[in-house]
Amino acid sequence: MFRNAQYALRQSASLIASIGILVATTSSLAAEPSFDCAKAKGAVEEMVCKDAGLAALDRKLAEVYATALRKFKEQNYEDPRPLQRGWVEGRNDCWKAEDVRRCVETDYRHRIAELQIAYGDFVVPSTISYACGDFHLAAVFYRETDPSTVVLTPLGHDGTDQVIAFLGPSGSGARYEAANVSFWEHHGEAMLNWFGEEMTCQVR
Repeated sequence: MFRNAQYALRQSASLIASIGILVATTSSLAAEPSFDCAKAKGAVEEMVCKDAGLAALDRKLAEVYATALRKFKEQNYEDPRPLQRGWVEGRNDCWKAEDVRRCVETDYRHRIAELQIAYGDFVVPSTISYACGDFHLAAVFYRETDPSTVVLTPLGHDGTDQVIAFLGPSGSGARYEAANVSFWEHHGEAMLNWFGEEMTCQVR
């Protein structure tokens, strides 16, 4: 009876150890980014290799980028490679940021959203037009991206001034931000900062 109990204990211990090894192996695999960590260059890539959340974002970006490349080759979309190379350089510069991890995570989320919008991962939502005095603006809100985004296009232009802004913290309403642009929308009215010019906008 005693020997049987000892055998059962040894079997349980062996099973627990096996489960622990399996969990550790699965966690290790889940934490791998899309690139070879043995060839990681710089503090940021090394961080991505050690951080499961960032590694998951890297894999997601690789998936979305692959779709963009395919659409470029098969459907005559814009070549995503030049901007992607620039993005990689910008992400790697996050080592200079006060909060390195937050900078890296934000860069990943924003780039994923940009590619999803530019290469048609989602049905294009309805356009909302705003009148900001003499300045008219078209806004397309994407709720499916993470974070939510708005594509802002000045009306009467050829689209070269188009800006993608990302949802940020706000006490009320929805505030979207991009470089040199902010768009705060609340109940059909919006406050727009367009490259330093402050405007109040109404839905047309």
